[in-house]
Amino acid sequence: MILSGGLDSSVCLALALAHRDNGGDSDGERTLAVTFDYGQRHKVEVGHAAAVAAHYGTEHLVVPIDLRGWGGSALTDASIAVPSAGGNGIPVTYVPARNLIFLSIAVGIAEARQLDAVYIGINALDYSGYPDCRPEFLASFADTARLALKRGVEGHPVELRAPLVDKSKADIVRLAAQLGAPVHLTYSCYRGGDAPCNDCDSCRIRAEAFLDAGLRDPAQ
Repeated sequence: MILSGGLDSSVCLALALAHRDNGGDSDGERTLAVTFDYGQRHKVEVGHAAAVAAHYGTEHLVVPIDLRGWGGSALTDASIAVPSAGGNGIPVTYVPARNLIFLSIAVGIAEARQLDAVYIGINALDYSGYPDCRPEFLASFADTARLALKRGVEGHPVELRAPLVDKSKADIVRLAAQLGAPVHLTYSCYRGGDAPCNDCDSCRIRAEAFLDAGLRDPAQ
């Protein structure tokens, strides 16, 4: 389970645990939350991920992988400002190949730990235009992973699950309430301050989702 500490990944973890507890996985009680410390501007989210994992009593693995070296994103290059919400095209907060890298490591960890599935909380509707949040990317990556992993060649591939991919952000907020997910522990701001800036794209999308769902954001 890839856990960033944000709203989507935390709800995805709640879904994964509900699926497990309902007997949906052969892995029984084994669930691993994996967080990437990739040199992100909003590194504070790593602590929030730890808090969410602790809330559920789930093993938590932090994987350091520094993506600042090649830059190219406002989230990994301090010289690029995080813009206010709005604008057209793929925003500068896109991190080149981020989900491709994260999923590659995650399926490797799953194979090493003999886990059957990797959950990722990406969402194709309210995703700021990032190309690595689309269903077609996930389908293509799953095919590649089957070819790349020993267990895939042997007929037991690591399954890739993205249960939120076709949901709106408001749907995710409602699902969080239904599951009792610890939304108060989550963090979504791209600027990385102690409190959300309420100005960046991530803050805007989150605020609009709670408004559309008719619910109050307990993290505010």
